[in-house]
Amino acid sequence: MTENPPGDLHDEGSQWYDGEAGPLVRPYAMTGGRTQPGPTGVPFDLIALVTLEPAAPGMDSDSALGPEHRTLIELCRTETQSVAELAADADLPVGVVRVLLGDLLELGRITVSRPVPPAHLPDERILREVIEGLRAL
Repeated sequence: MTENPPGDLHDEGSQWYDGEAGPLVRPYAMTGGRTQPGPTGVPFDLIALVTLEPAAPGMDSDSALGPEHRTLIELCRTETQSVAELAADADLPVGVVRVLLGDLLELGRITVSRPVPPAHLPDERILREVIEGLRAL
């Protein structure tokens, strides 16, 4: 196989590829130019947990899923993951992952567990009193 000169574009599989830069797919191409997930633009926290919906249809049944959607589904297939973990494992920008997860949420492929807001967490003073009470037993 001949080696292409640096910066030369060639077809590697079905993706455009640049020898120096790697795949030439811009983030806006993966999201169709969208920057907000779903029609309501619901934001996904970095620590929100994403789980594959067990009752969701197989990937072959929906032609609307792109390769990035399928990658996220595969990453969630084995275990629940946070948005940050999915972005890192898929090697995609977090903004792109949020938009793609919004698509999957609308299609009923995933469920998202939002983190507990700090205002709803118990006060540290109360927790310390509980610990002291348990130690006194």
